[in-house]
Amino acid sequence: MDEKQDFAANSPESKAAYVLSNVVEVVELILTFVPTKSLLRIASVCRLWRNCARRVVRTQQTLTWVSACGPSDCQVHALCPALQEEVEKVFVLPKTVFAMVDCDAFTGQDHYYRQNKVTPSGSGVQHPKEYQSGEAGFAVLLPSIEGVNIKPFHFCKKSMSPTALKEAGLVDNPDLRVVMLFVYEAHISGGARFVNQILDPLAKSKALITGGLVETVFSPTRQCCRQGEFGVMGLALSGPKVQGASVLLDQDVVCPKTAEATIRRLKAAKIPERNTVGLMFACLGRGQNYYHDQANVEADAFHKVFPNIPVFGFFGNGEIGCDRIVRDDYTLCETDTESLQHEYTTVMTLVHLG
Repeated sequence: MDEKQDFAANSPESKAAYVLSNVVEVVELILTFVPTKSLLRIASVCRLWRNCARRVVRTQQTLTWVSACGPSDCQVHALCPALQEEVEKVFVLPKTVFAMVDCDAFTGQDHYYRQNKVTPSGSGVQHPKEYQSGEAGFAVLLPSIEGVNIKPFHFCKKSMSPTALKEAGLVDNPDLRVVMLFVYEAHISGGARFVNQILDPLAKSKALITGGLVETVFSPTRQCCRQGEFGVMGLALSGPKVQGASVLLDQDVVCPKTAEATIRRLKAAKIPERNTVGLMFACLGRGQNYYHDQANVEADAFHKVFPNIPVFGFFGNGEIGCDRIVRDDYTLCETDTESLQHEYTTVMTLVHLG
């Protein structure tokens, strides 16, 4: 080896190249600092980087969310540019996306829910806010998590059947822990009976049921569904790593102190804060007017009790839920269908995934 070859072999660049091409532990550690979208591109460099990237992706099991309020500078909903920007930075590979917006800017999107009023949203570093006017929306990015199975479902009056409920994991499923469901066009004749059809078997289960009545949902085209007819969409969460708890703020909760005291009851569930989200489904009749022109009462109360947990939700046309705790060692009494449906209330829920 001559002098030039010896210099090249011992140069810092050559040593770094050797390490990045051969030392798995170093490569894998470095890749943990790379956002997922860039990580997927890096995986095509060589076999070592591909294998390291795959292992890093499998370890990225932390919930991520994006929220936005308008008006936006472009012709689309404020959530669109926010998602476009944030997706470049996230350290998660989403398997399921749970999103809600307050207008009809989204069209033809899979499993997107719309409500025409409010989307409270926020994070541990972002104070949650109830939006009672203007654009607002959120998207929760849910990765594949060991011990957690998230299954979307969609039924209309034609596709609803015991077989369909079983295939969705809503009945005869001992691992079912949480069901989030959103009924649309329920005011149409026959809508109330349809709601009872899906709530009857769920009321007899030991799963936590939460959700509400919305105006419209976005869904892939289905031959059985016709525009303007009622139906339900939602998520069935199963698995040993899923935990949940909910409380009902009933019509008598009309002051901030009582709201906070009710939400504080969720502390009894002792649910871990990591990978936990709060869900707030409130009646259109609540909010600022319900609390004597005081804004953001319930979102503020939740943030005070759980400052490190984000909360998402909407103001809808009816609320679904009850006081319930779901854990490995839970014991629950039976709940009838009527006690799951409410008006002028707020259902506040914690859902923990892994």
